[in-house]
Amino acid sequence: MPVRPVLATALGAAALLCAAVGPARAADPYEVITVDPVGRIAPDGTVTLTGGYRCTGGTGPVLVGSSLSQGDPRLKQGIGGGTARCDGAEHRWQNSGKVSARALKSGAARVEATLTELRPSGILLVPAFHAATEQDITLVQE
Repeated sequence: MPVRPVLATALGAAALLCAAVGPARAADPYEVITVDPVGRIAPDGTVTLTGGYRCTGGTGPVLVGSSLSQGDPRLKQGIGGGTARCDGAEHRWQNSGKVSARALKSGAARVEATLTELRPSGILLVPAFHAATEQDITLVQE
């Protein structure tokens, strides 16, 4: 099974679990995630978002998630996902995801990016947030 669908499923499950149980711990102020001011839309509808992050102390898998809204902030498009390395150093992240051709266009948009650890707790994986941010960006057509 490809990695991206598995990560997207894990991030979705973590989001649902968060709504039910809340975060497992407060984020450390040293931990941060940023979003670059420009996102790209490829001709085939693939959106690419980039940024940087720093986190420490991950004991379970840590995922970099991102979503994008344009116009109505309640309608968000999940844009890919990836794994993070929580070693205290600064790292770059890049998430890509294909959306319908009419879902997004060049112009202003809002990105939400998160670093979420999935910590084992019995038979469940409990989300622990390392960092989260929301930022306005500009989408450009390639």
